[in-house]
Amino acid sequence: MTRRADFPLIFDHSVPGRIAVALPDADVPEVPIEEIVGRERLRREAAELPEVSELDLVRHYTRLSQRNYAIDVGFYPLGSCTMKYNPKVNEDAARLPGFARLHPNTPPELAQGALELLWRLEAMLCEISGMDAVTFQPSAGAHGEMTGLMLVRACLDDRGERRTRVIVPDSAHGTNPASAAMCGFEVVTVPSDARGNIDRAALRRVADGSVAALMLTNPNTLGLFEEHVVEVAEIIHGVGGLMYLDGANFNAVLGITRPGDQGFDVMHMNVHKTFSTPHGGGGPGAGPVAVKRALEPYLPTPTVERVGDRFVLQEDRPKSIGRVRAFNGNFGIYVRAYAYLRAYGPLLRQVSEAAVLNANYLLAKLRAHFDVPYDRTCMHEFVLSGRRQKQEHGVRTLDIAKRLLDYGYHAPTIYFPLIVDEAIMIEPAETESRQTLDAFAEALVQVAEECRTDPDLVRGAPHHTVVTRLDEVAAARKPNLRWRPKAEVGSRA
Repeated sequence: MTRRADFPLIFDHSVPGRIAVALPDADVPEVPIEEIVGRERLRREAAELPEVSELDLVRHYTRLSQRNYAIDVGFYPLGSCTMKYNPKVNEDAARLPGFARLHPNTPPELAQGALELLWRLEAMLCEISGMDAVTFQPSAGAHGEMTGLMLVRACLDDRGERRTRVIVPDSAHGTNPASAAMCGFEVVTVPSDARGNIDRAALRRVADGSVAALMLTNPNTLGLFEEHVVEVAEIIHGVGGLMYLDGANFNAVLGITRPGDQGFDVMHMNVHKTFSTPHGGGGPGAGPVAVKRALEPYLPTPTVERVGDRFVLQEDRPKSIGRVRAFNGNFGIYVRAYAYLRAYGPLLRQVSEAAVLNANYLLAKLRAHFDVPYDRTCMHEFVLSGRRQKQEHGVRTLDIAKRLLDYGYHAPTIYFPLIVDEAIMIEPAETESRQTLDAFAEALVQVAEECRTDPDLVRGAPHHTVVTRLDEVAAARKPNLRWRPKAEVGSRA
């Protein structure tokens, strides 16, 4: 790994005695720290921390921020799954003091605005999804999956049925089988057919009275709409099972089709992806779960109910699975989602139409330069394959993604879905302009040409970033997390 010499470490600015902040005199009696924590817990040597001025500190972190890639800087071809643009007004709404500073333990009578927002948001999500009720407790999508399957189990137990298996397609998100296993179900994998749908013949062979649910993503992780979703629902319902929708790709169908109308009984929504608050960098998220009427009695408590002109937290639900979280998800995410939906209103359909149009436009421009394993009209995302570049020129998809960094673009999702060799998943989202898509396509086409004419250049990429090619295997197997001694401070790696 090399580091650009023009970007010093914070330790390079360190001079003994410099400080970045002056604290006021204490306004309470001073107590020796050893009397509080005990002398045996005190450091024997001072911590090796940089000693810098306020100006050096501000400049250092400002320079660091300028090294970051962000949606305000450029295009993310990972789209809503990680980072799509959302109106800044949603951030302003979430920062309103009455929302941002509301303590979670505030009594309901003093939190009427927050409860009303959740109550109104529930009605919106029910209308968009075709479901009948929503719980806001789950923290994120995977937590929503677990909650949904707990609802399925509670419903089946209430019927007196002991079903042990959950069917998951081979193109599913990895959290689907993990969630099913965590809830005590046996996971049964069903393959995809030649057009990227779940294989109905294989599904019929495993669908029997032991099946609790089918976990399906629609559009699926190949970016394709399940062409026979109604028939698939009939197969599962025919054996008494329930239909679970992984709502990760909800961004593709808003206002066009509703999961509840397709035959799904329960779903989670990644509102932090679909309705504002991109979650690149690890958070935050929220994963509300929507259900049909038959599953409503089992929702986590408390639920938000309207009684006259007041809003209350309803605890009296004898069949409830109980709490799955202390409070209602990440409330700030729901404020952003509410602002997003109020802004778009009946125009929400245009979000999905633009996302689908952008994805198909990019697919058309790139089709000749990469393999397309499932070449049909896509939804909001599509999957290419770099197997041609690998077989003919010895260049891997990872190399292609690294080379894109030299062109100033964040890399797309790679090596997922797992059923596509050398997968390159691209999701442009709805807010990108044609000029942006043209420029990205041109860069990716140029990289494909470099694979043919100068494969060593691509294999060694990136060449113009802050750090060059990292050894991913060594970083994973031998992470160096040690604090460097003072003698090494300022040295270059």
